[in-house]
Amino acid sequence: MSIWSRIGEAIAALRAGESLSTVFEKLKTPPERSVAFTIAVIALGAKMAKADGRVTRDEVQAFREIFFIPPEDEGNATKVFDLARQDVAGYDIYARRIRRMFGDEKAPLCDLLEGLFYIAMADGKYHPHEDAVLTEIARIFDIEEAQFKNVRARFVPDAERDPYDVLGVSHNLPLAEVRKVWRDQIKASHPDKLLAKGLPEEAIKLAEKRVSDLNRAWREISGSAA
Repeated sequence: MSIWSRIGEAIAALRAGESLSTVFEKLKTPPERSVAFTIAVIALGAKMAKADGRVTRDEVQAFREIFFIPPEDEGNATKVFDLARQDVAGYDIYARRIRRMFGDEKAPLCDLLEGLFYIAMADGKYHPHEDAVLTEIARIFDIEEAQFKNVRARFVPDAERDPYDVLGVSHNLPLAEVRKVWRDQIKASHPDKLLAKGLPEEAIKLAEKRVSDLNRAWREISGSAA
């Protein structure tokens, strides 16, 4: 059942006389499946598309590819997207709301950052304003600088690309330990594992790119150490 449908059912239950606490108990979900998260992600994605001054058709399409919205929910989602994309102001408010939802859990926030990079690069250009917005979002998400550089290096063709940044390891780390980090990241990002968790096809596409980039980084590091 979609989030928008669940909102409708909650309203119907309240009208039927159920208590507010009972309805809220029924609506308990993980943060990434909550109404608040859905609205915040739609708004943040729209503002990301606006960061370079204009929202292109490619950026809208990129948003749809990454953040799946069921056809029956598109009308409501479009209203949120259109309202948010009027200007980039306020993106930090949505980023902070999302950050609070996940507490110490960083993996969903890193996945979301990758999705925003995907939108930023949909028109083939990486604007300085987009970099500023993404840098601030990463700071709000408490994503370490090395990890941010890792993501940027994988999505922005002309960004400074250090294979050690891609793996998120120090240049001084022994090769055997670098290999262990690489293997652990490959295991965690493998599309088959994510499919088993029931993640959408869009997330799998990003995971496939992540695995490809991790493998290339390891080849560069291990080759230079040979």
